[in-house]
Amino acid sequence: MDESSKISKFYDKSQDERISLVKNFGNLSHEQVLLLKEMKPLNFETANRMIENVIGVFPFPFAVATNFKVNGKDYLIPMALEEPSVVAAASNAAKLSSGFKAESTAPIMIGQIQLVNVKNFDQAKKKILENKKALLNECNGADSILLKLGGGAKDLEVKELDTERGKMFLVQLLVDVRDAMGANAVNTMSERISSKLEELSGGETRLRIVSNLAVHRTSKASTTWKKEVLGEEAIERILDAYAFAAADKFRCCTHNKGIMNGIDAVVVATGNDFRAVEAGAHTYASLSGSYKPLTKYFKDKEGNLAGEIELPLAVGIIGGATRTHPIAQISLQLLKVNSAQELSQIIASVGLAQNFAALRALATEGIQKGHMRLHSKNIAVTANVPKELIDEVSRKMIEENKINVSRAKEILEEMQKK
Repeated sequence: MDESSKISKFYDKSQDERISLVKNFGNLSHEQVLLLKEMKPLNFETANRMIENVIGVFPFPFAVATNFKVNGKDYLIPMALEEPSVVAAASNAAKLSSGFKAESTAPIMIGQIQLVNVKNFDQAKKKILENKKALLNECNGADSILLKLGGGAKDLEVKELDTERGKMFLVQLLVDVRDAMGANAVNTMSERISSKLEELSGGETRLRIVSNLAVHRTSKASTTWKKEVLGEEAIERILDAYAFAAADKFRCCTHNKGIMNGIDAVVVATGNDFRAVEAGAHTYASLSGSYKPLTKYFKDKEGNLAGEIELPLAVGIIGGATRTHPIAQISLQLLKVNSAQELSQIIASVGLAQNFAALRALATEGIQKGHMRLHSKNIAVTANVPKELIDEVSRKMIEENKINVSRAKEILEEMQKK
């Protein structure tokens, strides 16, 4: 029987208790458990293989969000980030939801080959399209393993661009990269056919590079939050907040940033490229010609709050840091995903949950209440307040609006005198 992601008061448990639950859920090994318990950073050899000029490491807190059910399957969601309230907010949003339904398109990435000094664009286009099959075969000769898995270069398209440097010719490869993020495969294919494209077009190649605007590789997620759970007033307030974001790009920027709080945290935890995902998401939000929210909210027939999200998500479960970074390996094992598409569906669901939580907080109690609650607890810890008194000291600081180490120490002294 599958483990449930609904774990009561996970935040109240000790590290050992939390890790024990996660170990059982993800079937982690003894070595992986030790890695989590000891909180050791990457060793030099591993870090030095990942990037250049390594002098140390910069650890992030590594957590799990609970209560997520996506397409009927329970998940504990690994998240790596430094911002307070995000993990708790995602967990609570998932708990309040009816569960997430998600889907994704095929993992098609775009490779771009830029050609300049093309004298006759119509003739170049004709020759390239006439040789499309041969060009695709040449691309697929670069990655026989990808081809065996059902992936590979699937199509090719050409465009004419007007630029400040004059007209340019663009060839775009559409490559099914299967369970990889795909940048390396796409870049290799793009470079492999560049000389042939020069020959056919009479031009010169410049850039041969993957695009992070993966419009053919999108993921959708949706859910509802019952009016009996939220209350009708809260639903109206959330819809007002969403309408604000849809109408104003300054608010919309922060609205979408809240979505990426959750998405980036999972992307980082699984060893994927959060910068590529961010770039693709924000560009996708602008495709209409105006910057818009990546989520949508409306009331369904019963008056419940319905939420949807759609965005490009180029993530993989093989290659790169997903196989180099030991914590990324733990994350993927914990998620028990069978494909990159499944991972992207989970990530989309987290983005929707995160955004709902932010809108709900903003539209009702205000975003600072949750932030200050956690911040005050951190201040109490810094002031060496005993564990059993942290909540009480934190509460008093918030009531007085005096959240600093000096006041925490004063409150502790007052409590100890009584």
